[in-house]
Amino acid sequence: MTLSNLPPLVTVFGGSGFVGRHVVRALARRGYRIRVAVRRPDLAGFLQPLGNVGQISFVQANLRYRSSVDAAVQGADHVVNCVGILFESGRNGFDAVQDFGARAVAEAARSVDATLTHISAIGADATSDSVYAATKGRAEAAVQSILPDATILRPSIVFGPEDGFFNKFAAMARIAPVLPLVGGGKTKFQPVYVEDVAEVVARSVDGSIARGKIYELGGRDVATFKQCLEMMLEIVGRKRPLVSLPFGIASLMGSIASAVPLITPPLTSDQVKLLKKDNVVSAAAKAEGRTLEGLGIQPVTMAAILPTYLVQYRVHGQYTGSGKAA
Repeated sequence: MTLSNLPPLVTVFGGSGFVGRHVVRALARRGYRIRVAVRRPDLAGFLQPLGNVGQISFVQANLRYRSSVDAAVQGADHVVNCVGILFESGRNGFDAVQDFGARAVAEAARSVDATLTHISAIGADATSDSVYAATKGRAEAAVQSILPDATILRPSIVFGPEDGFFNKFAAMARIAPVLPLVGGGKTKFQPVYVEDVAEVVARSVDGSIARGKIYELGGRDVATFKQCLEMMLEIVGRKRPLVSLPFGIASLMGSIASAVPLITPPLTSDQVKLLKKDNVVSAAAKAEGRTLEGLGIQPVTMAAILPTYLVQYRVHGQYTGSGKAA
């Protein structure tokens, strides 16, 4: 095969992360050449079996260092930015990763005349009092100004085998006598399956969906924070009281937890701010067809997927309640 008829090359920033690994698999199935740009390529080898021999390669890149971003996109036909953080750690702050980093990726993609898919989040708003949401909003504005034809995807909470939401609370249910309902657990979510998000990314790379738009990706079910925890507890077969935690107290606890070094805080004060607003697809996105259903994708339900990976949190794992030894 000559260089002129090689499959298109896609650089995926954050390809070893939760969403990124599913994006890599979706692109590999379509036959693209994939360059995974991550801070630690030595820890991303688990992605290689997702493609054919030589189909997936790796390059070291850190969004805080522009030269590494520029090097990672050389020769790319399309760029996907999956990088995002839920809490700040060391030099990896919201401004550096989600604002400066997104600008760097967009400018690098423009420099090589590559198209871009940028993964943001529902709730992105440059005027938000949440630093997470504000940097996501500023990143969207920067991406659109640099590459007006960029595709921006805003998922709600993403669920799947490696997610940081249902897994976190299921793990807590193993040891905690109660589970907290921040703000009474009334916040509404529209959890979306990670494979559905990856499919939209792949279609954006294909060019089969309109570019230059913001798509809001929510699942079939809208559920409150409380309902999500109740569903999780039913699946793992554990009974835990759900205790309402006022926003003020939750914010204070989050600030204290964030100050403890060398641990991942279960909750931060910034995340508490996010929980004050519903995380669902907007009416405008629905009306304009900028949703999964509008793209002809029937969202996978939580009930179909959650039991497949939350089973590990049952008292006896997959054998809990089976009455069988094997």
